[in-house]
Amino acid sequence: MGPNYLAALGLHHKPLIIALIRLCGERTLLLNVYIDERNHPVEIPPGMMVEAEDFFAKMDADMDQGWQMSRQWVENLSPLNRCQVVADKLMTALDAGNETMVQLMAAYILHRAPGVAVVRINTDGEMLETELMLGAADGAEQ
Repeated sequence: MGPNYLAALGLHHKPLIIALIRLCGERTLLLNVYIDERNHPVEIPPGMMVEAEDFFAKMDADMDQGWQMSRQWVENLSPLNRCQVVADKLMTALDAGNETMVQLMAAYILHRAPGVAVVRINTDGEMLETELMLGAADGAEQ
């Protein structure tokens, strides 16, 4: 997790956040993904968020170049924009039946947006309308 993201969220205690992520790495996490009002619960296996940190950093580096979000080019993606891009990739992975990629994209969202429990992906071609909703503090399966 980069310091700019932490500062943007008002989180200045990086060691505490990393410790929480490592603690969550020992449990199965859940992200509820809604596409056209249908829920696709995605379970993230224990340890995936920690093991995929390098993969997430590469994704962030790719997004640092800007991104075409529907009809709009966004030069400097906010943390929310990054999760919207990843949610779009998650939807593509669901359509393709690529369970590993689905889990990785869900793990990215939970890693970069702690507290998110639900993602409602816009399917009308407006990526910027995809919503992230807070829920259980860590998205843990109840």
